[in-house]
Amino acid sequence: MTTITRLTRFLQSFRRFYTGRFAGLAARSGLSMREIDVLLFLANHPGQDTARDAVELRGLSKSQVSQAVEVLTRGGFLERRPDSRDRRVVHLAVTDAGGPLAKEAQVIQSDCGGALLEALTEEEAVCFWRLLEKLMERAESLTKEAAE
Repeated sequence: MTTITRLTRFLQSFRRFYTGRFAGLAARSGLSMREIDVLLFLANHPGQDTARDAVELRGLSKSQVSQAVEVLTRGGFLERRPDSRDRRVVHLAVTDAGGPLAKEAQVIQSDCGGALLEALTEEEAVCFWRLLEKLMERAESLTKEAAE
């Protein structure tokens, strides 16, 4: 099996596991996984609170983020706040109504990471994170080089 095939299989398998763990929350809230992802992004990244931030850092398309923000705003989970210095910028904030949902989603997210890392010793987990960071830096470097 090639490296890419193994990596792809891992990512697909984890994504199915991860998405499955959110099934109950999605059913209770009426939100899609994409909408939960956007809510989680905003809850997990204070200060990175625009749709553009979610597109760039979460890897979702503009249309996906825009649709999710619209649903979350209509549902009362998010609110839009204009930027005081630049009218073109709109900040997004989790509302009081969205806070408990975001916290529940964060617990599920954390549990998913913990369940995955249970397969590793503490030393292996430290090594894993160090290696993953190196690979992410390399991927970013290769992406930047390809764009030039």
